[in-house]
Amino acid sequence: MQVVCPHCQGLNRSPAERLQDNPRCGKCKQGLLPSHPIELNQAAFGRFVQKSDLPVIVDFWADWCGPCKMMAPAFAQVASQLQGKAIFAKVDTEANPALSQQYAIRSIPSLLVFKQGREVTRQAGAMPAGQLLQWAQQVIG
Repeated sequence: MQVVCPHCQGLNRSPAERLQDNPRCGKCKQGLLPSHPIELNQAAFGRFVQKSDLPVIVDFWADWCGPCKMMAPAFAQVASQLQGKAIFAKVDTEANPALSQQYAIRSIPSLLVFKQGREVTRQAGAMPAGQLLQWAQQVIG
């Protein structure tokens, strides 16, 4: 499977069965699949969703949004639980308005799921950890 390094954005290949072993980037030697959500910006977003063979679950959020702040710990918890099965990322809509516009984000938090570069589903609104885990497991397969 092809995985984009969240640190240096280098492309890496890893056998699917080894993704649970916390593989390291061949370029920068850091972990490829962190147990926490990664921050994506306009420059890195396209590379991650286009080049990653793992599903990418993106939380579009803003610092001023109360429901976003309430859901952040649940999103981080689910990212840890599903480490190696999906990449969890966050996009600050205030810092990246072009991405918000490109994906027609009308309310936040909004979760978008990408598989092989294409958006496959989205969910608007905050969810508690249990519901978020169940939803994520369904959408990543």
